[in-house]
Amino acid sequence: TKTISKCYVQVTGMTCASCVANIERNLRREDGIHSILVALMAGKAEVRYNPAVIHPSAIAELIRELGFGATVMENCGEGDGILELVVRGMTCASCVHKIESTLMKTNGVLYCSVALATNKAHIKYDPEIIGPRDVMQVIKDLGFTTSLVKKDRSASHLDHKQEIRQWKRSFVVSLVFCIPVMGLMIYMMVMDSQLSDAHAHHNMSSEEMEALHSSMILEYQLLPGLSVMNFLSFLLCVPVQVFGGWHFYIQAYKALKHKTANMDVLIVLATSIAFVYSFVILLVAMAEKAKVNPVTFFDTPPMLFVFISLGRWLEHVAKGKTSEALARLISLQATEATIVTLGPDNVLLSEEQVDVELVQRGDIVKVIPGGKFPVDGRVIEGHSMVDESLITGEAMPVTKKPGNTVIAGSINQNGSLLISATHVGADTTLSQIVKLVEEAQTSKAPIQQFADKLSGYFVPSIVAVSVVTLFAWIIIGFVDFEIVEKYFLGYNKSISAAEVIIRFAFQASITVLCIACPCSLGLA
Repeated sequence: TKTISKCYVQVTGMTCASCVANIERNLRREDGIHSILVALMAGKAEVRYNPAVIHPSAIAELIRELGFGATVMENCGEGDGILELVVRGMTCASCVHKIESTLMKTNGVLYCSVALATNKAHIKYDPEIIGPRDVMQVIKDLGFTTSLVKKDRSASHLDHKQEIRQWKRSFVVSLVFCIPVMGLMIYMMVMDSQLSDAHAHHNMSSEEMEALHSSMILEYQLLPGLSVMNFLSFLLCVPVQVFGGWHFYIQAYKALKHKTANMDVLIVLATSIAFVYSFVILLVAMAEKAKVNPVTFFDTPPMLFVFISLGRWLEHVAKGKTSEALARLISLQATEATIVTLGPDNVLLSEEQVDVELVQRGDIVKVIPGGKFPVDGRVIEGHSMVDESLITGEAMPVTKKPGNTVIAGSINQNGSLLISATHVGADTTLSQIVKLVEEAQTSKAPIQQFADKLSGYFVPSIVAVSVVTLFAWIIIGFVDFEIVEKYFLGYNKSISAAEVIIRFAFQASITVLCIACPCSLGLA
């Protein structure tokens, strides 16, 4: 007997079904090649060959001559089928042993493990030799009942609705409170510039006097050291810090627990420090009954949270779009298949409905008009038009006659077809597309990984810089107090020089943190 070996070749550069047909047609002619199966989406070819006549490297070379890229895949374990079954009727360890030993003796079963507690069986098999139905039959013959472990066909794990809702809420809360804060801030800026103009001219017009009064209202002190402006900003900032920043705090905590620093840590660090610092400085001012209102950073957290939660919200909306498309794709899969047994001259002997997971390679599947193709296959008998638009995007129905290939998920239109299954289970075109999209969803863009890596270094370095700033100013202050006096306007003359220096140093270092956090890197 000729020994037949099997190898897998990774093929690149295939664009459509005609490329597949081209490779299959040309390689079948070669000596020593028994059969070849090419999967377009997976980009791999399974070749059965006679090792006495031809080698895998030569096969790859033949494909390369046709103008495609080809490399032999080392790990051939990818062709193994995996079956998860629920086995009912096991009572003790001897039942488990009976099933395992019988299955392991069965030709084509590579590995089998049965768990009594969960009633589950995990079986690896070679789809060339045996299929899931045969395995189930073996277990049935031993007197147990089996059923497939039901897979969740819906794409619930791809649903971004909850995240979209959460970030949208986060964004709206931040926005509602951010607008007044920004309004106050801009108003103060405008008023300040008008006042400085007025001071320059010394002669005030009545409008300028009015402007002065209105800005005085905001600077008016409710309590000594607590101006209306700062009080309002504080009130508006609290809800944002709590509701807008809630998810950031959770994420940042998780990151720090694993000793990493990501964007969330930065955001939380900057907003919390800005908020806490402003709050503390207000308390200090009130305690001192200061005449000059302290400079606070209450405008930083709301604005920051607005931009970032908007970014996150948009990101999840975009992901949700892809997932919707994917969920639609998954819903295209047929759930059942009609398997027929053919006698001589293709006479129908019997037919049975089975779960689509139980279709084996080489099975003859009957597809009625209006039915979906459950697996990829080749037409054996019948003529029909097939709507493949869901897969290929081609609007016109495609004529299928014996010898043509059909794609799982496409819809049969007017004639009944008998097809021989070539790719089943996870190897069908549809499953491969779903797998590709899933992988694209879970993997990060290279630039995103780079940004994450950078922010890993960025966070500690910013913290370091602000600490350096703190100490630098303390040293400068104690060496030459006049420099500090020049930059630190409106401090209370009654407090000691040391306190002035320390307060100024803190203000400088906090400013570094607040300014460095919403860096374009993180926002992008």
